[in-house]
Amino acid sequence: MQTSLVPAPSARNTHIDLLRGVAIFCVLILHFSLSYGIRKSPLGLLPDGVIRALALHGNYGVTMFFVVSGFLITDNAQRRWGALSRIDLREFYVLRLSRIMPPLLPALAVIVILGSLGLPSFSNSDGGHTLPPSHFLLGAGSVLTFWHNVLMQREGYFNYCLNIYWSLSVEEMFYLLMPLLCLGLRRRSPLVLVCVAMLAIGPVYRFHHADNEIYYMYGYLACFDAIAMGCLAAMLARVWLPAAGWARAMRWLGAAAIAAIYLRGYDGIEALGFSIMGLAVAVFLLGAAAATAPGALAMRLGAPLRWMGRHSYELYLYHIIVLGLMRNVLVKADLTYATRLPWLLLFLTLSSLLAALVARHLAGPANLALRRRLLAPRATAPLSGSRVQAEHE
Repeated sequence: MQTSLVPAPSARNTHIDLLRGVAIFCVLILHFSLSYGIRKSPLGLLPDGVIRALALHGNYGVTMFFVVSGFLITDNAQRRWGALSRIDLREFYVLRLSRIMPPLLPALAVIVILGSLGLPSFSNSDGGHTLPPSHFLLGAGSVLTFWHNVLMQREGYFNYCLNIYWSLSVEEMFYLLMPLLCLGLRRRSPLVLVCVAMLAIGPVYRFHHADNEIYYMYGYLACFDAIAMGCLAAMLARVWLPAAGWARAMRWLGAAAIAAIYLRGYDGIEALGFSIMGLAVAVFLLGAAAATAPGALAMRLGAPLRWMGRHSYELYLYHIIVLGLMRNVLVKADLTYATRLPWLLLFLTLSSLLAALVARHLAGPANLALRRRLLAPRATAPLSGSRVQAEHE
């Protein structure tokens, strides 16, 4: 049976899309807050803890993405090849390249061109640096070769727009190493042990680097435990899924725990906060894997966030370009109580429009074209909802 390389949107897991929408929304609000603040606006009427969480805790959104990525990529591999030990390296890497590179390359090109022209927020002048345009060869090159976070650990923050791609380097390194580990270890039990080791190493690493934000949040070992949590959840889902009632309870429990730890923040739990968030997301994903579609009312109410979840990669890549351009139009001191919220809404609207255009006219067509060109047609089993989602991501 032949299956299209582009999945039908209706087959996506709506619960996972919703979670991804929440995650990218948290990241967008964080970056806007760091540039403009949100307290001196009508949002300031919210409880102080909520305002603080919205403004400062957005890196938990990145942790959510890491767990979801580990879950979907592992689940997809198990379903596509039957077992992790039978991953086809070429096919795996082609699928990842086809999804990642088409929207990434134009985003890097825009940042490099505007930065080379000396436009603030795009040039290599963050953190007191005065690096020449030639440094883009190293900066943009590190994004394409999976070590931008390592470059930041060496040099600090040096480019406002480019530096947010540290998390993509973490994801890319996972994509590079995961199939090699699966083929090398051959059996599930050693893979589980590797994931458990990552769970143990992550908090220790963060504890020893709590005084350095770039190491504490952006290092490989600071993030791989969240990815490992998702991988373990996917391997567990392969052999056990909760019944419908338990699945619903796990989704609600996971969602409540995600909200609680997000509001709680990092203070005082620098080493374990991200681990607890990862566990909460993994519980939610196990419940989502066994779930049916939400009811009609829930579908309507969650539609905007699910849309953001479906376009989270394009939003991630391009929102910082929108925000960088907006920073060149108005600085924080130019905004008033009355204009700050409209400025935020304009940022979210422009970022969403740009992400939609990139997804529709670039990322989607290029993804399909590359897969058709580089992968020979093959017979596959029908796709499950989670697998279809992973195929598209």
